[in-house]
Amino acid sequence: MNRFLVRFLAALAAPFLLTGADAQTWPDRPLRIVVAAPAGSSLDTLARVIGDRLKDRIGQPAIIENKPAAGGTVATAEVAKSAPDGYTMVLSFNGPLAFAPLLQKLPYDVAKDLAPVIITSSQPNVLAVNAQLPAKSLQELVAWSKANPGKLNYASVGNGSSSHLTMELLKVATGIDAVHVPFNGSPPAVTATVQGETQMMFAVMQPLQAQIQAGKLRALAVTTGKRFPLLPDLPTIAESGFPGFEALAWNGLLVAAATPRPIVTRLNAEINAILRQPDVLKRMNDAGFDLIGGTPEDFGRLITGEGEKWAPVIRKVGLKVE
Repeated sequence: MNRFLVRFLAALAAPFLLTGADAQTWPDRPLRIVVAAPAGSSLDTLARVIGDRLKDRIGQPAIIENKPAAGGTVATAEVAKSAPDGYTMVLSFNGPLAFAPLLQKLPYDVAKDLAPVIITSSQPNVLAVNAQLPAKSLQELVAWSKANPGKLNYASVGNGSSSHLTMELLKVATGIDAVHVPFNGSPPAVTATVQGETQMMFAVMQPLQAQIQAGKLRALAVTTGKRFPLLPDLPTIAESGFPGFEALAWNGLLVAAATPRPIVTRLNAEINAILRQPDVLKRMNDAGFDLIGGTPEDFGRLITGEGEKWAPVIRKVGLKVE
């Protein structure tokens, strides 16, 4: 009986012993970073910088795979169901992590199927309009909308994304009437707004910057509570007559739940170091990123807190994603 009990307990322990051994030899092959956004997007830029620096630090390349479908939930679901070995990460954002669970039935549970590694960055959304629109401020946009009902469409980077929900919140706050046109990521959404298919959108600064500089889009405001240090000349929505308005776009890296803690800790340490490198910081700041870093627990608290913050907003607006 005792021999049987020993064998039984050994069989139960074997997977955990193997996991520990794997953690000691990790990494011995290339990593994958699945990006919940398309190539050319701000999230893709960040992933490629991190992936490139990881190769130098851990001795293995990080292969970038862009999977922007369904507002980033496809990429997030893939990694949630992947092997918990630390070789597959997802660079995801508040849409698939904090908003989507409130909007639709998902093939993953953020709390049960994913392990946070690190918050990579936080950015304000920028309210941008087609340059042909006469509005040169948020107040003028609100006035034009009310004088021209039914003439505004807005682009978003996907259903349930930060750019989608932020605009819906702005509609409630200002009384703007605008029809939602979702796209798979920022590049096609920006193109649609430049071409006049849609007249306005919220997005982070990086995909908007070139078109604003070219005079094809006009930036009206940012969504931080106070002026964003990287965009100091741009007024906030709060100071433009709508106090209390604040909505940030954030992102971070996660792995499958049950990934050995030593691997999560190693990834967190390496990426924190990358985010602190002066040339990385300058490059990302120039692109509008506020690099964050921190512990896995910091990221877990952010995801939970953002879900709690936005749940009443989503209920009030009555949003659902089919």
